[in-house]
Amino acid sequence: MATIEEALEIERLERDIFRGASTKTQLPRTFGGQVAGQALVSAVRTVEPRYQVHSLHGYFLRPGNPDQRTVYLVERIRDGRSFCTRRVTGVQDGQAIFTMSASFHIGDEGPEHQDVMPPVQPPDELPDASITMSPERLWAMREWEHWDIRTVPQDQVARREGVVSQQQVWFRYRHPLPDDPLFHVCTLAYMSDMTLLGSSKVTHPDEQTQNASLDHAMWFLRPFRADDWLLYDQASPSASFGRALTGGKIYNRDGQLVAAVVQEGLIRNLRD
Repeated sequence: MATIEEALEIERLERDIFRGASTKTQLPRTFGGQVAGQALVSAVRTVEPRYQVHSLHGYFLRPGNPDQRTVYLVERIRDGRSFCTRRVTGVQDGQAIFTMSASFHIGDEGPEHQDVMPPVQPPDELPDASITMSPERLWAMREWEHWDIRTVPQDQVARREGVVSQQQVWFRYRHPLPDDPLFHVCTLAYMSDMTLLGSSKVTHPDEQTQNASLDHAMWFLRPFRADDWLLYDQASPSASFGRALTGGKIYNRDGQLVAAVVQEGLIRNLRD
C-alpha cells in the first residue's frame, strides 16, 4: 500500500489551492488521517518556515471517495508576529468533506511541565500486530504495512482509578523519514486517527457498531520523530447516543509528552 510520502503528496494548483494524491486502498471511504494530513500539508505550504504547527481542529463532514483526489482550499485567516492561522476545506465533487483550522507559532520561552508517562511494557517486548491480529482484521496490516503497531494487552495496561476504557498502543513508521520536523508533524496527524476510536470499544468488545471519525483536535507540544517509537496512551471517558469521546496523550520513548489528541466518533449499533 501507499507510503506516507505518497499518502501526503500535495500538488499546488494555485497560490492557496492544492490537490491531494489518491492512493491505493482497501477502505470504502478515504481514511480520515489521510485527509487531515493532506489538509495540514496544504496549510503548511502557505506559512513561512519560521512558524511551526502547534494545533489543529478538524471536522469530518462527508465520507471521501478514495478513488478521487481531494482539492484543498486554504484561507489565510491571520498572519501575526508570533502566531498565524489557516483554515482549510477539503472538497470533492463541489462538496466539502473536511474542514480544519490550524494554528502556527514561532515558539517562545516560558514555564515547563508535563504529565509523567504511565508505566507500560516497552515495544520490544510486544509482538508486531501482524502476529496478534485476528484473521478477519489482517486487512488492516496490509493497509498500513509501513507502520509498526504494537498494542499493549488489556491485562497489562496500568489501570487508572475512575478511567473506564483504556488502551495503549506503541507505533512508529518502519522506514527512515526526512528530517524536516513539519513532515513528522503531518505524519503524526495522519497516524493520530488510527486506533484512537478503538479505545471506546474496549469495554464493548462484542458489540457490532458502525464507526467513523466526526471531529479531531491535536496539540503538538514538543519535537519528535514519527520513525521512532511513540506511545499512544488512549482513553474513552464517555459513549452515548451513538457517539464516543476519546482522547490520547502521545509520548516518545524517553517519556516526553509530544502531542495530545481529542476525538469524537460515531459508534452506533448496526441495525438489522
